[in-house]
Amino acid sequence: MEEVKILIVDDDPDIVEALKMTLEANHYKVHTAANGTEGLKQVKAVNPDLIILDVMMDTITEGFQVSYQLRNPDPNSEYAKYSKIPILMLTAIVEKKRMKFSTKADGDFLPVDDFVEKPIRPQVLLEKVKKLLNK
Repeated sequence: MEEVKILIVDDDPDIVEALKMTLEANHYKVHTAANGTEGLKQVKAVNPDLIILDVMMDTITEGFQVSYQLRNPDPNSEYAKYSKIPILMLTAIVEKKRMKFSTKADGDFLPVDDFVEKPIRPQVLLEKVKKLLNK
């Protein structure tokens, strides 16, 4: 069976390490990127099965910008072939900036498959990952 590849795009090395340890302990192949630009390069290099994406990195909305590039409906976009990769947005933006989001209410604005708050418990992470991979 081929390893499932997960790309974590987050600028917090502690969060990245915690997520990576949890996922690797559950037999996922993990790749990482520290910002949106690096994340987009990794998407092309790795072609992950799932992306875990932070919102606030180099800019407060960088994660949103990455998700828009990946979900761009233009078939000529350089990322068009990656548009179906599930995206789990993981962020502390609600706590830090008092901005509330939900994939049901903001689905058009927020082109991701699920949204969770940091910190995330390992069991919740694994449940979300399994759910998105089985879509």
